[in-house]
Amino acid sequence: MKIRVKMFLVILPLIIVTLVLAETASYFNAVNGVTALARQLLGFKLRELEKYADNQWSLLVENDYAGRQNMVEAAKKAVEIYAKSIVLSDTEIIFAMDDDGGLAMTSSALEIKPEEKTSLLALLRTENPGLQNAVIGGEKRVFQTFYFTPFQWFILISEKSDVFYHDANRIALQTVITLAISIALAVGLLIMVAAHLTNPLGRIVKAMNAIINSADLSARVDVEYQDETGNLAHTFNQMIGELDKAYGQIKRYAFDAVLAGKKEERIRQIFQKYVPKDVIERFFASPEKMLVGDNRNLSILFSDIRSFTTISEGMAPNDLVNSLNRYFSGQVDIIYNRKGVVDKYIGDAIMAIWGAPENHSDDALQSVLSGLDMIDALSGFNENQRRLGKPEFHIGVGINYGEVTVGNIGSERKMDYTVIGDAVNLASRMEGLTKTYHAELLISESLYTELQKPNVSPNVSPNVAPNVAQQLYFRLLDTVAVKGKTRGVKIYTVKRTLTEAETTAWPLHNQGMELYYRRSFREAAEKFKEVYRLLAKDFNAENLYRRCAEYASNPPPAEWDGVEVMKTK
Repeated sequence: MKIRVKMFLVILPLIIVTLVLAETASYFNAVNGVTALARQLLGFKLRELEKYADNQWSLLVENDYAGRQNMVEAAKKAVEIYAKSIVLSDTEIIFAMDDDGGLAMTSSALEIKPEEKTSLLALLRTENPGLQNAVIGGEKRVFQTFYFTPFQWFILISEKSDVFYHDANRIALQTVITLAISIALAVGLLIMVAAHLTNPLGRIVKAMNAIINSADLSARVDVEYQDETGNLAHTFNQMIGELDKAYGQIKRYAFDAVLAGKKEERIRQIFQKYVPKDVIERFFASPEKMLVGDNRNLSILFSDIRSFTTISEGMAPNDLVNSLNRYFSGQVDIIYNRKGVVDKYIGDAIMAIWGAPENHSDDALQSVLSGLDMIDALSGFNENQRRLGKPEFHIGVGINYGEVTVGNIGSERKMDYTVIGDAVNLASRMEGLTKTYHAELLISESLYTELQKPNVSPNVSPNVAPNVAQQLYFRLLDTVAVKGKTRGVKIYTVKRTLTEAETTAWPLHNQGMELYYRRSFREAAEKFKEVYRLLAKDFNAENLYRRCAEYASNPPPAEWDGVEVMKTK
């Protein structure tokens, strides 16, 4: 491709883009100014008409005529006369519609078709105070409206769209004409400049080709001008003189460049393959190292928005996306602040892990604290949702601790750093069980056991209790065998602080669970009955009380181990 063509391909788009941006900015500034004035005029008339209607109604009320139909009709007639007096053009129409779509008054002849009436009423009932568009009387019209409650009227001031936007359309046409002329002039000027610059270069290139084809390094290019073109010819002459001596060095530099290019390509591939930021930072300094899969114990958290399908069906797509982005932003910040890593998003669900790629002595605790923080953060998020008139979000959080396989999983073209294994599946099931047990947060037996281990850090004061999990309160809810499993797993709910009632009820509940597993069903039922009373009809206490009452009357078989088999996730 010739330089002249490249100049066109590079410079012409820049010129066109600049002209288009300038003309577009001018057009929008002009159009905004024109339409703003027209919109302000409609708005001014609308306010004046509203004030006039309010004054008429105030006179009726002050003189105790509001109940007299003839006086009310006179007031409506006065509003109609005033509306006609403020009409400035033949195409402008001020009219009113009652709640049933009937034409209550109009400044000029107007016939609204039935199909137009239906769509117009739907627009009016949205109570949008801004500028609106609709087909009225078979014409596209722009209007502003307000609802006058005493008369039960929708009062509209409307103008034909082509009249309202006449000046804006004229400006658009002028802008297009100006832009076309400017581009034509720019192309002509560019042709002249390109020819002036490239003709000397063409002669130099011809001379250079002759030298290359003849392999005559003693030949020289003619220096025609004392400018950049002349400097180019002079530099080429110098280069030929040094070319033979530099040939070996050039080959060495070329080899080094190939190695550098390959290393850069490897770095780019690593950036494309690794999603978690910690993984990228860890191996950025040594791109030749790749993570390999290994088995390790870590915490896995799943959170999910309750009834998200119902929420999404009741929200506009833009509002739904904005709400989700704000929700994810707060939740993900909590996870990373607690030293976790977001593994992936699964629709409205979040999967996070603690213990990979870097593990910490308190990963189990941090995962639970993260789940509690995520639930606590919803109060602020939902307060904002209520202020915006949007539905609130409620979530369930399930956390498990166990051995998983962690590493790169995928193909050469796309690879994810993730975890797989039964412990991951159980964490997902734990989140699903939050709905069954009416709990916001559930943790597994293995995570509870891990939290009971001493976890002393060199940075912790000697006066701090060695078991940091003592900061939390646990309530054993059941032993379940999730779908696809036969072995039971104890499930717990967790809190940082307890209410006065919970302070008494939770220990009673845990005592009841001990009696339950020892098959002392009557004693356990009494414990759960007291918990049910203290916690104002607690679901889990009621469920266990009914179960104990049933088992007290009909004892389970001797091999019974307290496991409830879940039919769904």
